[in-house]
This record gives sequence, structure tokens and C-alpha cells, in this order.
Amino acid sequence: MPRRKYKYIGIACLSLTYAACKVPALVGKTADKTVPASYNNSQDTVNTAQVKWNQYFTDPYLVALIDTALKNNQELNIALQEIEISRNEVRARKGEYLPFVGIKGAAGLDKSARYTNIGAMEANTEIKPGKEMPDPLPDYLLGVYANWEVDIWHKLHNASKAAVARYLSTVEGRNFVITNLVAEIANSYYELLALDNQLDIVKKNMEIQHNALEIVKLQKEATRVTELAVRKFEAEVLNTQNLQYGILQKITETENRINYLLARYPQPVLRNGQRFDELVPASIHAGIPSQLLANRPDIKQAELALTAAQLDVKVARARFYPSLGISASVGYQAFNPGYLLRTPESLLYSLAGELVAPLVNRNAIKATYYSANATQIQAVYNYERTILNAYVEVANQLAKINNLEKSYDLKSQQVVKLTQSIDISNDLFKSARADYMEVLMTQRDALESKFELIETKKQQLNAMVNIYQALGGGWN
Repeated sequence: MPRRKYKYIGIACLSLTYAACKVPALVGKTADKTVPASYNNSQDTVNTAQVKWNQYFTDPYLVALIDTALKNNQELNIALQEIEISRNEVRARKGEYLPFVGIKGAAGLDKSARYTNIGAMEANTEIKPGKEMPDPLPDYLLGVYANWEVDIWHKLHNASKAAVARYLSTVEGRNFVITNLVAEIANSYYELLALDNQLDIVKKNMEIQHNALEIVKLQKEATRVTELAVRKFEAEVLNTQNLQYGILQKITETENRINYLLARYPQPVLRNGQRFDELVPASIHAGIPSQLLANRPDIKQAELALTAAQLDVKVARARFYPSLGISASVGYQAFNPGYLLRTPESLLYSLAGELVAPLVNRNAIKATYYSANATQIQAVYNYERTILNAYVEVANQLAKINNLEKSYDLKSQQVVKLTQSIDISNDLFKSARADYMEVLMTQRDALESKFELIETKKQQLNAMVNIYQALGGGWN
């Protein structure tokens, strides 16, 4: 009968342990890393993203601005501190699967009431013949202790690996900040050059309009035009003069945006005085789409975040299994400091092992497990979305570069024709073969076309910057 009872107890314990270790089933998701084979049916693997930013941008003023920003920018420095935080998290996680060892020293005093069982026993206990136990009783302790959770299911190792993945993810996050920072400064710099050229065109146009105004005044004196023509020309001159102040304000704001990215207070931004229309966008080699997985920091960041989330699921799963803890201590304890280091009389030691498994009310563990799985699925979708977004960005910029090149050629021809038409309209006006409104409209159209040409050139240079960013260049 006793053997049968122990057998039933053993079976019951095994059944409970099996029930406790049973892990709920999950519906997971695997990331899809497939991308199209090419952008434009080209298999050329030469990729502009491999070019370092200080070689891709050749303007020495722009290179100096970017270099300063990489040293001083606050957002980048914040990202560096995020890396430091993640590095410390790795250290903490690695320490969890190593034994915790400490040293302990203690001193105390204990007085038991005499008319209690402990007090009565102490009164009748003699350490030496003819001497009672001290009352009150001092207590001195000096020892070393250790605690260690044996990582049977790799729970702690996986948590450490997840921390490493998050650390590497913050490094890629910093690289992504660098890529965006380089692109933002370059785009702002080219915008500044465009505004300078717009201001120069306005000033030249003001001179042309002043000359036309003088002609109109002479025509009025000769009674060939009325005062209305003079007033219209004067109004047009004033309107053109007014344009320069809007451009000056944009120049100030753009300079201050660059200064902000460089973490410095407003000051003039040194820049190239070269003619804006002489700037030539760099040649672009897009490579193949699969290279985005290795070049784009945001894709690598999303991939590492996915790796960390997958490890978190394994950590949460391991919580359903029993955990084994080992504790040990060794030291000396005595009621008198003179006896403290006597061996073996004052020596004490202990060694214990503990196996613990969740049995009842595992809702918290299940909730953590389900949440970890949901987070992992989110990370999969985010990874796939990041890859798709990267491909779309590159495709858009490649199309934009091609279309802007054609647009710039046509705009250039338009500017030439309208610039020639200014002289023609003035000559016709002098010979009374055109009215003053035709002269005004021709000047206005020529000014607008020059502005549009500069805007198209700026968009070309911005596309050059944006394709470099989209391909994953700028951080290396």
C-alpha cells in the first residue's frame, strides 16, 4: 500500500509538471525579403551608395558644413547616447546569466526573554564549564555568498542576444540619422544657392525694367503713349523690387535652418559663388534593388529590431519551463569576535538548489508570451514596409532625375526665347509696332521663366541628393 501511494503521488506530480510546462500555440509570420530583380531592367551592380559623402559632394563649402554638423548636431548626439544606453543594457543582460557573488559582514545583538523556551534553554546552556551563554547574545558574521540561475532553456542567453540586437539597431539608427542629416544639409545648401541666383536675376531684371521705364517716359513726352503706360511700368518696377525682400527672407530662413543643423546660432553661411546654372548633378548608379538590404540603415535597423523581437518570443516561451536556481554561502559566525575566525568551530556553509515551475494562474506569463509574439509580427510588417518604402523611394527618384533632365532642357530653350523677346518687344515698342502691355508681359514672362529654370535646376540637385539618400549613401 505505501509503495502504491508513493506511485500515485509521483504520477500526480509528473502530470502537474507536464501541465505547467505546456506552452500555448502561436500563429507567427515570416518576413518576406524578396524585391524586384532590377529598377530598369539593368543588372549593373555599381552602386552610388558605396561612395563616401565627402567624395560624392565636391563643393568644399558644402563638405565643411556637413563635417561640422556631424560633430555638433544635437539629434546625432542624442542618438549616440541611445547607443550608450543600449550598450549598458547588453552589459546588464550578460551579467544575468553569470553567478551573483557578494561579500557580507554583519554584527548584531539578541536578547531573548528568560521565561520563554529559547530563554530557558539559553540559561541552561554552558559554552564552558561554569559559564552561562552571554546575555544579551552578540552575533558576528563574515562570509561570501553566491546565487546563480542555471540557464537551462537559454532564457537568459536569448535575452542577452536580444539586447545585443537592439544595441546594433541603435547603431543603425544613428547611421540613418547621419544619412538624413547629410541629405538635409545638402538640400538646404542648394536651396540657398538657388535663392542667391533668384536674387541676382531680380536685380538684373530691375535694371532692364528701369531702362524700359525711361523709354516709356520718353515716349510719353513725344505723346506716343499716355500717362497710363508710365504708371503701369512704374508699378511693374515696384513689384519686381518687392520680390527681392521675399527672397531675402527665404535666404535668412534657409541660412538659419543650416545653422540649426550645425548646432550654432544664426550667422552667414559661406557658399560657392559659382553660377547656379553651371552646377552639374553627379552621375548616378542605382545598382540592383537587393543591395538596399545591405546599404540602407533603416532596413538594417528594422531587421535587427525583428531579430530582437523573435528572441523576446523565445525568452517569453522559456518562462513556462522550470527554472533551476543554486545558492551557496560560506563564512564564519560567532557571538564573540575572538572566536570569529576559529576553524572549524565557527565555520558555516550552505548549498541549496531550487527548481521552480509555474503551476496555477499562468495568465501573466501567457500575456507576456502573446504580447511578445504580437510585437514580433509587428516587427515583420515594419521590416517589409521599410523594404517596400526604400524601393519606391529609389524608383521615384530615378524617374524624377530622368524627367527633370528633359524638363531642364526645354526650360532652358524657353528662357533663351523669352530673353530674346525682351529686346524684340522693346524695339517694336520704339517703332510703335507693339503696345506697352506686350512689353510688360514679355518682361514678366521672361522673369518667371528664369525663376522656373532655377527651380528646375534646384530640383535636379535635390534629386541627386535624394537618390543618394534613398540608395543608402551618406552614413559610411
